[in-house]
Amino acid sequence: MKTVCNILKRFGVYGLLLCFFWQGTAQERKINWLSFEQLEDSLAVRPKKVFIDFYADWCSYCKKMDGAAFKDEKVIAALNTNFYAVKMNAETKAKISFGGDTFINKEIGKKRNPTHEIALLLASRTNRPFSLPAMVILNERFEVTDRYFEYLSPKKLYKVLQN
Repeated sequence: MKTVCNILKRFGVYGLLLCFFWQGTAQERKINWLSFEQLEDSLAVRPKKVFIDFYADWCSYCKKMDGAAFKDEKVIAALNTNFYAVKMNAETKAKISFGGDTFINKEIGKKRNPTHEIALLLASRTNRPFSLPAMVILNERFEVTDRYFEYLSPKKLYKVLQN
């Protein structure tokens, strides 16, 4: 990239401007992931739909989504435009304050893969164990509208985000 910019700089101001434009467009766009604390602040300023991705370090499908679906330009644009996006390790040991309450991982020391209280509250299913990947969509009033417990390809995730 530096070589191209060095060549463009030879064209003076126009080359320099073109170089800055080229560098800006060549950079990878990323999802603006928030923590729950940041989410609470953002919701207080402007209500918006929320997309939550629960993952674990050992989850191969979670990693696959990170490498495919969450790198897709259309998915990135949809999430950054229409949602507050939260990414949370479902096994975190951290205390999380949200909505005036503090949530913890009550399963630490009791289970091999302890699941945090927030993940259990938002991404549990009746008569089914918690599983990953788990994605939750909430409306502007912070009410769960959809839950997904599977690998979503970039195309399928984009379709989900359009509903």
